[in-house]
Amino acid sequence: MSNKLEIEQNFIIDKLTDSILNTISGDSFQTEVSRLTSVDLKTLLKKNGWNFDWKSEFADMQKEVYKLTIVNNSNIIQGALSITIEQDHIYMNLLESAPFNIGKNKLYEGVSGNLVAFACKVSFQKGYDGYVAFTAKTNLIKHYEDTLGAFQFKNQRMIIDTEASKKLVKKYFKS
Repeated sequence: MSNKLEIEQNFIIDKLTDSILNTISGDSFQTEVSRLTSVDLKTLLKKNGWNFDWKSEFADMQKEVYKLTIVNNSNIIQGALSITIEQDHIYMNLLESAPFNIGKNKLYEGVSGNLVAFACKVSFQKGYDGYVAFTAKTNLIKHYEDTLGAFQFKNQRMIIDTEASKKLVKKYFKS
């Protein structure tokens, strides 16, 4: 474990869905998660309403950065996720929904849950039995326990274990 700065996560799990749901029409849209590209970085800027420095996440060679998009609409990023592959688990460095997917007037529900489920899926693929860790803001610890099945490990460190990961992956990824 290095002495790197850990960002306290403050994403809200609004709804665990099969994909993402349009809050206006109620329609469900299938999503895909793919690597963020340097071209994508041009849209993930603070001036466009994003809260975090995705350019520095992308530049850190120890991190893998992903984007969530709707199938057949890969130009509009619904959310972003930065993970680190540790020795026995996946660490979520940063997760952020697009500015238009935050708050009471959000366009889509399910973005954060979708990205957490993806981190769980990667953990299984790497042979880590679904273990995912992240650092939570203190006031969101109970929220993550209730919505993700995560548990508080030490201080603000949260762990998603095998059983909770299986549920999330099954919910979002059918294959």
